[in-house]
Parts: sequence; C-alpha cells; structure tokens
Amino acid sequence: MVDTLDADIQRGLTCWLLDTRSLWPGKKITDSESAREALTLISDEEQETVTRKYHIADARMSLASALLKRLFVHKTLGIPWNAITFGRKRDPKHGKPIALAVLPALGPAPVEFNISHQAGLVVLVGCHTADLDVELGVDIVCVNERNDYRVIDEEGFDGWVDIYSEIFSQEESFDIKYNADNFPLLDGTLITPAMLGRHDRCCARNQHLSITLPSGEQRDVDSDLLIDAKLRRFYTIWCYKEAYIKLDGEALLAKWIPQLEFKHVRAPRPGTPARCSTHGSWGERVSDAEVWFSLVEDGKGPAGVHGMNKGERRKLEDTRVEIQAFEEDFMIGVAAKERRDDAVGGGKGRLPEVLTHFKGLHLEEDVMSVARRA
Repeated sequence: MVDTLDADIQRGLTCWLLDTRSLWPGKKITDSESAREALTLISDEEQETVTRKYHIADARMSLASALLKRLFVHKTLGIPWNAITFGRKRDPKHGKPIALAVLPALGPAPVEFNISHQAGLVVLVGCHTADLDVELGVDIVCVNERNDYRVIDEEGFDGWVDIYSEIFSQEESFDIKYNADNFPLLDGTLITPAMLGRHDRCCARNQHLSITLPSGEQRDVDSDLLIDAKLRRFYTIWCYKEAYIKLDGEALLAKWIPQLEFKHVRAPRPGTPARCSTHGSWGERVSDAEVWFSLVEDGKGPAGVHGMNKGERRKLEDTRVEIQAFEEDFMIGVAAKERRDDAVGGGKGRLPEVLTHFKGLHLEEDVMSVARRA
C-alpha cells in the first residue's frame, strides 16, 4: 500500500485515517511491544507527552498522531525520519503545528498539514505547498461521546446549547435549537422539517409527537429521534468551526469564534457501525455549507481575513468546508483556504473537488515498515 500513499501525495491533497481502537493492547501504552517500538520513532518530548496520558485510549491517539505527521513529512519531502522536526506557527504554545526545514535552511518546511483525533480515530490532511498552496484544518467529532443526554435531560436541549454561547452566534444557536435535518423512523420512514411543523420547537426527550405523513397517516414519533437529529446538526457546525479555527491557527487564543458562522448546514447521513470483525462504513459527504464572518471590532478576526470594516459581514469566498460521516457517530470536517495570488503562485494546482477523500491506513504496512526503512 506504500505505492498508494505516494500516489495520494502526488495527487495534491492527502487525507489519511488511522483507527487506534484495536492497537497496542494493555492497561498502559508501554505494555505493548509494538507501542514501545513506535515510541522510539518519535522525539523525547513527544514520548513524554504520550506516556503521560492517564487513559490508554488518549495515549494511543497521541502516539498515532506523532507517527502520522512524521510519515506525511517523510513521504512528501523525502526528509529522513530522524531529521524531521516540528514547531508552531505564531504562538509557540497554542499555535498551529508546522514542520521545520532541515538545517542549514531556516523556517517552515514547504508542507501544510493538520491532525485531529477523537474516540480512537486519528485523521490527517496535508499537501506540498509547492504543488497546492493552501491552508488546511481538520476536525473529527463523535456524536454524544460525552453522554450529552445527561445534561439535555436536566436542562433541555435549548439549555444545553446555551452552555456553548461563547462558540455560536445567536443566529446559529437558534438554528441548532429549533431546526432539524431529515431523520428516519425505526421503520425507515423519513421525517422532514415540513412534517414536523411546530414540533421543531421541541427540546425535550421522552415526548410523544403526533406527526401527519404526506399520505395523511398519523404517526406517534418519539422525540428522542428529533433530539438526536438536532444533536447531530450541533456537532456538524461544531466540526466546521473547529476545522476553520485550526486552519487559521489561533486555536484557544481566538476571540472571534461566535462571529464565524456557517450557513446552509446539513448533517451528513451516517454510515454503518463497526462490527466485531470489520470496520464500519463511510456515510454521506456534504460540501454545500458556506463560511461567513462578521467583524465586530477592528483587527479582531482570523489572521487570513483582511479588508473588512467594523460591522461588515462577508462570505469568505476563498474558503471551502466539507464534512464526511464515518460509521454511526463520527464526522470528519475539512476546511481549506487557497492563497490565490496568481502573480506568485499562478502555476500551482487548485484544490480537488473532494476534500474528504480519506484513506484508511494499516499501522504495520503503511507506517511502521516505512519508518524502519527511513
């Protein structure tokens, strides 16, 4: 599969996924002989970060993230594995991770990449900036991993959304609370927003909603299904926001997050769950959301947004977002922004039509075997 990885990089945009849920068994990461070998392939600082993790699931994802970014830089630039080093853009603690050029050269290496992990899955997107001059961000979410139902049952779905008022604009919060995408009943019947009517205002679970189907048939619908659809929509917008914030590189320092809005959002239909002997399947891919920004205070916005006046609201035409469902609960969002200075980069490629063409990697065949030879 190594040849396939080379082909992915040559195509322009690399999208990789590594599933750590069944890797490196044990109570702690160093219990596994394979993990101990993998730890020798990363820096001392990264080893400390991995082994300091309290939960082994977090240690697995941290180790996989360190391996993936090295694999990407090695395959893209041909830098020897042990010579690869990393830094951060702008802020030395919270800034966006970057690969550094090999001495005697100084500054960033000519690659762009971003990594995210959640609930055992690790994803990477990246490109060689000589071929595709873009900024990239990726985020992966797992719906209800944190058992959001507990708070929703106590505070209502609307009260739960209000907890995140520093993340969403008022318009987005209203949209999340009182709009829902199509969702299926257990028999496959699809419930649309038009069928819901004013039931779209329901923010509580364990309610019985009387809905009239287009055929005239009355159906009693459990509101749990509606809340699940709203929850999935919440995480779709959350995933878009995180992907853009990571693209920009300000991370926790960003004070403009509520002013970053996403319109025409639709949650992707899920794939199938993982079974005992197989991984789950990919679900729907959605790419029609728009990115908007409102400048509330002069100079307080994403680093890449220029020329706006206070009070102005603008669609960010240079930025695309796309989200891909995986299994029942995962969604992976990618944000990509092209630097379209034709005088500087007129010969460079453009973003591919699909931003979330993820390829699942095999730890031994695709990662460890390459690292040993590098």
